[in-house]
Formats: sequence, C-alpha cells, structure tokens
Amino acid sequence: MADLKDFAEQLVNLTVKEVNELADILKEEYGIEPAAAAVAVAAGGGGEAGEAAEEKTEFDVILKAAGASKLAVVKLVKELTGLGLKDAKDIVDSAPKAVKEGVSKDEAEGIKKSLEEAGAEVELK
Repeated sequence: MADLKDFAEQLVNLTVKEVNELADILKEEYGIEPAAAAVAVAAGGGGEAGEAAEEKTEFDVILKAAGASKLAVVKLVKELTGLGLKDAKDIVDSAPKAVKEGVSKDEAEGIKKSLEEAGAEVELK
C-alpha cells in the first residue's frame, strides 16, 4: 500500500513535459492511449503541473521589439490602445512593454497578428 501512495505522489508531482513523455511511452510501448488520464493527472496535480494545465483566460500582449518599420508599429499601437501619439511612441520606444493587458485570447491573438504584420516582434503572456 505504501508503494502505491509513493507512486501516486510521483504522478501528482509530474511536470507537464513529464506527463507528455509518459503518455508517449504508454502509447508506443504498451498500446495505451492515455489522453484523458494524462489530462486528469496534469489538472489534478499540485504545483507547477496543476497551474500549467489550467486554461488561461486573460493574456497580456507584450511588444518585444518594433522591428524595421517603427513608425507603422507606433501608429498601430496608437490605434489599438486609443492612446495619443506620444504615449504610443513611448510604449514602442520602451519595448519590451505591455501593449494591452488582461485581454481575451482571441483579442490578444488578433493584436499580435496585426503587430507582427506591421513588422513588430510580439509575445503573449
């Protein structure tokens, strides 16, 4: 019984990467597709694995670099944020800097796509 508790504790403390590796081993070597079990272990686990398994609902759009066409990026940041030209320029000049914070996934991806098309380097957090 103690061995099972130790095993259960090991499973609960797996990182997301380790859970994925375990799923691959179970599938390749034993023919078991543990998709639901892997998600349950990752979601039910404590620490980093549990936090990583939670679906994020709010994202921050971070401008990492303006790229070659800085003026186009400044104009786009102005348009996206509703800020004045000087404030938009300050955001672009002080990159890496948050352009928008706490937005939905769809909105964040749309902003990221627009900024990348203008030549900026962007990341979502």
